[in-house]
Amino acid sequence: MSTTPVIAVDRLNLTYGDFHAVRDLTFEVRPGELYALLGTNGAGKTSTLEVVEGHRNPTSGTVRVFGNDPRNRRVVRPRVGVMLQESGFSPDLTVRESVGLIGRLTRRTDDVDRVLDLVDLTDRAGRQVSQLSGGEKRRLDFATAIYGTPELIFLDEPTTGLDISSRDAVWATVDRMRENGATIVLTTHYLEEAQQRADRIGLMHQGTLHREGTVAELTRTLPAVIRFSLPTAAPTLPLSGDVDADGRVVVETFTLQQDLHLLLRWAQENAVELRDLQAGPTRLDDVFRAIGS
Repeated sequence: MSTTPVIAVDRLNLTYGDFHAVRDLTFEVRPGELYALLGTNGAGKTSTLEVVEGHRNPTSGTVRVFGNDPRNRRVVRPRVGVMLQESGFSPDLTVRESVGLIGRLTRRTDDVDRVLDLVDLTDRAGRQVSQLSGGEKRRLDFATAIYGTPELIFLDEPTTGLDISSRDAVWATVDRMRENGATIVLTTHYLEEAQQRADRIGLMHQGTLHREGTVAELTRTLPAVIRFSLPTAAPTLPLSGDVDADGRVVVETFTLQQDLHLLLRWAQENAVELRDLQAGPTRLDDVFRAIGS
């Protein structure tokens, strides 16, 4: 597989009047990876993606998709599938017509029936878009993004409004496309999806790339946490932690296994019950909350 970045963003700036939405942003998306671009509200990720997708002109900086300016639609668009938060399909078109229209607009070829089967919309093929439920419209959005098996797919909040079964089906399809070499750019408010599936994550804040790395690299920047409750008159703890008036203890540590072993041995030797004991590494949502603190 080529090592040339599928997406290369270099010192991207985007302004709206006096508002600086994106500031000197630089990142790459590698072939075949799932890159999650996440951000706090107003972080600039939507503006960034609009430039990368070729929908908006940058104020300064360069953006390349497959080595080309993304505004070169004749070259780039046939290789790229985009699932927006809201597609804006004509309500009068049928499901089949909507998928076929995307094919003609993007100049990608595929079997409409095959794609509708993938997203479980075969029995809705002749129904007008206006008659679909919210979840069905979301599956239609996904169908148009994967039509023609594009090499690069943007998924903007892909599972919003879907039930568990439909979510699983979407991710199963994404997994198959990745096995065939597709590159995925994901934005989502479901942080557990990014934690479970992203190869790398970029965290934006106030228009800049605040942090970037694998889930393990990002979560290692914050301590793991041990939580438990102590009975009254318990001996002095063997490690430092915050204890409230009700005996609830929170211990933050960068050496979780070592400190947990020390704590359990102390409890055993002193016959102390550690009620409601919980221990685990930092989660992505903890890193996300720490961005603005």
